[in-house]
Amino acid sequence: MAKGYLGLVLHAHLPFVRHPEYERFMEEDWLFEAISETYLPLLRMLNRLRDENIPFKLTLSISPTLSSMLTDDLLTERYIKHLNRLIELGYKEKERVKSDPRLYEIVDMYHSLFKLNLDDFVSRYRKNILWGFRNLEKEGFLDIITTASTHAFLPLYTEYPQAVNAQIQTAIISHGRNFGTKPKGFWLPEMGYAPGIEKQLKANDIEYFFTSAHGIILADKQPKYGVYAPLKLPNGLYAFGRDFTASDEVWSEEHGFPADPVYREFYRDIGYDLSLEYIRPFIYEPDIRVNTGYKYYAITGKGDKKDIYNREAALEKVKEHAREFVENRERQLKKLSEFTDFDPYFLVPFDAELFGHWWFEGIQWLENVLRILHTGENHISTLSPASYLKMNHVIQTGTPSFSSWGNKGYSEVWLDGKNDWIYRHIHKAIERMTELVQRFPNENGLKLRVLNQAAREVLLSMSSDWPFIMKTGTTVPYAEKRIREHIHNFNYIYDNLCRNTVDTAWLTVVGKKNNIFPDVDYMMFGVKNP
Repeated sequence: MAKGYLGLVLHAHLPFVRHPEYERFMEEDWLFEAISETYLPLLRMLNRLRDENIPFKLTLSISPTLSSMLTDDLLTERYIKHLNRLIELGYKEKERVKSDPRLYEIVDMYHSLFKLNLDDFVSRYRKNILWGFRNLEKEGFLDIITTASTHAFLPLYTEYPQAVNAQIQTAIISHGRNFGTKPKGFWLPEMGYAPGIEKQLKANDIEYFFTSAHGIILADKQPKYGVYAPLKLPNGLYAFGRDFTASDEVWSEEHGFPADPVYREFYRDIGYDLSLEYIRPFIYEPDIRVNTGYKYYAITGKGDKKDIYNREAALEKVKEHAREFVENRERQLKKLSEFTDFDPYFLVPFDAELFGHWWFEGIQWLENVLRILHTGENHISTLSPASYLKMNHVIQTGTPSFSSWGNKGYSEVWLDGKNDWIYRHIHKAIERMTELVQRFPNENGLKLRVLNQAAREVLLSMSSDWPFIMKTGTTVPYAEKRIREHIHNFNYIYDNLCRNTVDTAWLTVVGKKNNIFPDVDYMMFGVKNP
């Protein structure tokens, strides 16, 4: 039987949320929760496998917005304060549940996790966990790649190649600053591809990217090997197609592994369950309830009646699901071998935050998968896309079709009646930004500072996170506020430049708040279509 390769790709991304004008800001918890529940536990797991000499090769995409927040002094200090509040809450909870051994055991688990996170974050990584991932890359266990600078859904900007180029080029510069390398791979935000985007990727020395299954299947040339071999585009780039069968075993809300009733319930948290009087010091004013991370119930089933979470049972289920995943890939490999003789590549991409945050046991599942693959009792091993291309395996040719991994596979999530109003404003800002490049080439001093801030505001307005939130209906007012804020900031700068004036006091305030991409170059918006 042929040998199969498993391409596990984790995409770590959060939108840029930073509010120095407030002492605490609720949406900054998105970052703090991801560090505590995903990034630090993931680092511990990967380091554990490395220390045990278990070989593995993963690809990790880290977005520039996330990298910026993970290296921001204000946010790292706020994260430490966040952890100290949760540790204090843990002591309080231990006293409250001390008469119930089952609850006490769960509280102690969380309490120990938060204390370990604090120690790792401060002592081991000195407030910069990017170094942990960078070291794993240097040791050959990770390939770290990038994505669009503010995670823009690029198919909606193909009429503005200068904006697509700015998203890509700013991301590559940011990656070099944080990791000291130039990325070879590129995670297209939301796996959103449209013909022509590869031109900007090629111009920035990217070698490969990922797309959805139907992007490959519906390519301009029928692919002989489907999604199980990369597609070489006419300009030399490679597109790897997502294996829906393997991904769906984890992603599916109905029958995916994380939906098993034995796993921990994400949506039951003491921040909502306990009295306001008790929980008030640990939530937001005025009495805005939030997740604390202390969650005591299993998924169990629908309704409010939930069983107490059984950690031991959940970890046993994780082992079972890891074995099932590997066995399913073996069956898939055997079936493919009946039709053709080649070594298939199973690309299985996930949002990193699924593991540990949304699926509490997900990191343990991933660890078990890697351990099982190491036993040598199967025909599958992990291999990064970059390594696959170096080994001269089977390649197909063609150009993928317009596609994404969003609902129904195209642009519906990021362009519908709930969010379509934003694009006329963003497109106009892009056009005006290009105009500013033409009117003010090669500026320096204060005018350079103004123009670079204008470029930041345009990039930030393009984030795919805000239309996604508007579509799904979660924190819609905040998402709308962010779009309006960045468009307003850009237009204010544009109007000032048209009058040949600069509001330096205002610029200082905005620059300190939206301080992302310190080496941004506004001239990127003047680059012509490659």
